[in-house]
Amino acid sequence: MSKIIEVKEKVEAGKAKLVPGLVQEALNEGCSAPDILQAMVEAMDVVGNKFSSGEIFVPEMLVSARAMSKGVEVLKPILASSGSVSNGLCIMGTVAGDLHDIGKNLVTIMIESAGFDVIDLGVDVPITKFIETIKEHPEVKVLALSALLTTTMPSLRETVNGVRESGLTGFKILVGGAPITQAFADEIGADGYAPDAGSAAVKAKELIA
Repeated sequence: MSKIIEVKEKVEAGKAKLVPGLVQEALNEGCSAPDILQAMVEAMDVVGNKFSSGEIFVPEMLVSARAMSKGVEVLKPILASSGSVSNGLCIMGTVAGDLHDIGKNLVTIMIESAGFDVIDLGVDVPITKFIETIKEHPEVKVLALSALLTTTMPSLRETVNGVRESGLTGFKILVGGAPITQAFADEIGADGYAPDAGSAAVKAKELIA
């Protein structure tokens, strides 16, 4: 377990150059890929809490997210082979007017690790782009929408409404982001809500079950 703790500490500290080697060492010691991934998610939860409380700022958070993504690169082949059956396609994006991508990027990492293929449309994504992408990929199982600002909550509502009104079906809509609550998700007609990256992966699997 000591290597996993070290991985966790280095992700938290944003040591991107050290994390891949430590992840490999943890694997060599017999630690499982999901356990290592969970440790990195926990590290990012700590970082997220520090960011929320004003102890650290965006640059520090980005450095930690980069360190985690370097670790995930080592785990991806193992996670992919262990989850040999794909859970299908997830289309992901931050809604129009919102330029935040840290939370979305963490959710992408977690949903990929849960066995989904992900198309990440990035930030400030207009409703038309989501609809076009769904039309191009009718096999999509989950549409994951992120809003990180209180001021872009109306944009999230409009995006869900726009997708519903397009008449496209066969997929579930998952929403999340700092200001979003279960009550708001219910109000705007989303199929699921996740408060953080780890639960987003769990919820995505629940939605398609």
